[in-house]
Amino acid sequence: MLVCARNLMTEIRMNRFLLLLLLVLPFENFAQDVNALLKDAEQQELAFRENEAFLKYAEVVRIQPTNLHALCKCSELCCFIGSRQTDKAKKADYFRAAKTYATAAVKVNPNSTDANFVMAMSIGRLTMISSGKEKIATVNDIKLYAEKAIKLDPANFKAYHVLGKWNYEVSNLNFAERTIAKWFYGAVPKASLHDAIINYEIARSINPAFVLNYLELAKAYYRNDEKKKAIVLLNMMMPLPNKIFDDFRIKEEGKKLLKEWE
Repeated sequence: MLVCARNLMTEIRMNRFLLLLLLVLPFENFAQDVNALLKDAEQQELAFRENEAFLKYAEVVRIQPTNLHALCKCSELCCFIGSRQTDKAKKADYFRAAKTYATAAVKVNPNSTDANFVMAMSIGRLTMISSGKEKIATVNDIKLYAEKAIKLDPANFKAYHVLGKWNYEVSNLNFAERTIAKWFYGAVPKASLHDAIINYEIARSINPAFVLNYLELAKAYYRNDEKKKAIVLLNMMMPLPNKIFDDFRIKEEGKKLLKEWE
């Protein structure tokens, strides 16, 4: 009888072990899959294959919907890929997807500097292809998320760049857009070309290899009647290493501007 009881207890322990094994293994496999996908996505990015990288990160989100890194990368890459679309409808689709991923990222961690940055960036990209009421309705949100990203991480150079772009664009609103802004807020959101230059310069001081920032800072200086500084910045930009696929396009735009300005 004692032997039977011992055998029964041993069998129960073994069954429990097998049950735990069955419960744990799928998660381990998922973890292995996710790690492999993330590594592959990073390699695709380094090879300037952003579409392929996006698909890998999107697969991670499918497996782990709360994976903050993958959500942020999906949002950022949708912004990059969307900006290259020639069809406005496709461009808008990518930017809406970017905002959807960013919204999910902010829900996962409202105090993530990356999540707040991609939210600011995605709203900004949508705003750039919007007009009138739609453009003004979200303009303050861009500033809100960019400033929060900076508050959470003062070294977030991308957030400083977005804030610079915000100041540049808002300070350049036309009469109709300013009128709509007054209807919405009672006044045009406070922004200036001077602040845009300051934000861009802070971004450059944090990361001197950020190619896009040189182009936008050069445009800001040129608009501020400081053409020599603008030309110097474009010439500084050219030998910088390309980090993302868009850097090739950005440098081509820089070359065209140099021909116009020199």
